[in-house]
Amino acid sequence: MQVVEKWTSAFTNSDVDGIVKLHAADVVMIGTGSKALITSPDGVRKYFEGVFRSGKYTPALGEHSVLQISDTTVVVAGFDTIVGVAADKPVNLAGRDTFVIAKRGADWQIVHFHRSATPN
Repeated sequence: MQVVEKWTSAFTNSDVDGIVKLHAADVVMIGTGSKALITSPDGVRKYFEGVFRSGKYTPALGEHSVLQISDTTVVVAGFDTIVGVAADKPVNLAGRDTFVIAKRGADWQIVHFHRSATPN
């Protein structure tokens, strides 16, 4: 959960570098607004630069589950709410998240991330 907490803090602070360094070199990511599979830290950077250009947001993880797959892999899945302001209008987005976090060397890194909007 420390990686998810760091990711949440970096997102809240629009810290692209902080988010990118939490992802593994071989990351696979599908963001809420992704139109293509993201498979590199550079792709993660471009995605979040676009997100943060559009507004200022604060995510909050709600109901979630943590599943330890092995000594080196953990899955965190659950629901979130992202609030903020974009184009001078309030934003309140409910979503579903999956983080797969793996130990790479001495660090725990995100190897897979997926977020999608919660259906109405």
